[in-house]
Amino acid sequence: MRWFFYAIAALAICLAIYAGSAFASLASLVVAVRRGDAEHVVARTDLPRVRHAMVDQLIDAYLRRLGRQRPVKPFERLAINTFGASIADELAGKLMTRENIAALLQTGAVRGDAEIGAIPPLANVDLSNVATYMGRIVPIKPVEFSLRLGSEEDAGSISMHFSGDGWKLSAINLPARMLSKLVERLPTR
Repeated sequence: MRWFFYAIAALAICLAIYAGSAFASLASLVVAVRRGDAEHVVARTDLPRVRHAMVDQLIDAYLRRLGRQRPVKPFERLAINTFGASIADELAGKLMTRENIAALLQTGAVRGDAEIGAIPPLANVDLSNVATYMGRIVPIKPVEFSLRLGSEEDAGSISMHFSGDGWKLSAINLPARMLSKLVERLPTR
């Protein structure tokens, strides 16, 4: 029976270390964003994953836009997923530069694109009030979680995942209103 309590204690310690490392990485990212330290923000960011997540968001928003006007045929869906990804990738490449990621997290807006709107800035996250943010954290996978930046459901969020050397920013999830403004820039045919 004693081994059972030791196993439970070991599991509790492992979970505390796991959650503590995620919290420490998030706190480090928030501090770097507040200071405007773009190099540290980029060091805590998995740039290819962030860019891929943005492309996926743009394609999903584009398909929703087309679906509202008319039903999207399966062949069109395949073409959009195949060829549209290159167009969306170009737009995501312009948005997800090192400078724009740091600015988006610090101010909530992308430099030079004020007309697309803004998200609540990560710099405003006060991690000293843990109880407030516990309801905004959503586990996605055992190695990934999402933090909603505002109190509303569609306020935007960030995702962090665990890689071999710690937790890194893996996605900046934009609100639907910002995505629709970005998708307006893409061709409809």
